[in-house]
Amino acid sequence: MMRRWLLVPLLLLCAAWTQPIGTAEPVRLWPNTSFRAGETIRYKVHYGVINAAEAVVETAGSLERVANRPCYKATVSGRTLGSFDFFLHVKDQWRAYIDTASILPLRSTREIEEGKYRKKEVVDFDQEHDIVNVLQTHTKEPIRYTFKVPNNVQELVSGFYYLRTLNYDHFKPGDVIHVGGFFDESTFMLDVVFRGREIVETKAGAVRVLKLVPKMPANRIFRGEESIKVYLSDDRNKIPVLFQAELFVGSIKVDMYKYDGLRYRLNMAK
Repeated sequence: MMRRWLLVPLLLLCAAWTQPIGTAEPVRLWPNTSFRAGETIRYKVHYGVINAAEAVVETAGSLERVANRPCYKATVSGRTLGSFDFFLHVKDQWRAYIDTASILPLRSTREIEEGKYRKKEVVDFDQEHDIVNVLQTHTKEPIRYTFKVPNNVQELVSGFYYLRTLNYDHFKPGDVIHVGGFFDESTFMLDVVFRGREIVETKAGAVRVLKLVPKMPANRIFRGEESIKVYLSDDRNKIPVLFQAELFVGSIKVDMYKYDGLRYRLNMAK
């Protein structure tokens, strides 16, 4: 169980979408003025005072095509470092091909290497018919699944980018974003509370931010309903600059230290 603590705070908020599950609407058109191809954000992951891992969120420099549609290729990757890697080896890569017109996934992949655990998976999203097709290849024989999903469904990485396209100028502290998507052969729902604006210190400097707090269900990892806090830059980029998570044993901090290729200037606090 411990091996999953390192990347969960970074990926948890990747699932944002505001369409209620079960709607029967056509595939949406969704504007994006926040991110572009060629963006890279780098993070240090700390477990308490230990520099435990590093993570990268990046958008490939050119568009790709899936189902004959132009897509952003977005990748979240992470790996443990130094002595922490010896005791708790993690090397994960999560990728999504995101339709440029709808900011919906058309394909996602996972390559998970955590201790002795392995998983390789490709998920194809038929957004017109609300179906996903899953192919797993980490087993001796390939395993295929087909699932019916909600209209305009997200997965983790694409939802992260969708969250950045929301206009927070209309949000008041306490407002709730109802989120949901498809992950690990099931749909999910989550509420995320907007807690207002702050200034936080990162390894890249002090940044003006939007504070988001997901309401966590009862579990054996995170301490309390509001144990995870996510900070997006308070500007047109809305990049995640800091994640904090309180665990039953210790705490996790995911701290941005470097960024390249942003669409706009980052809102640093002077």
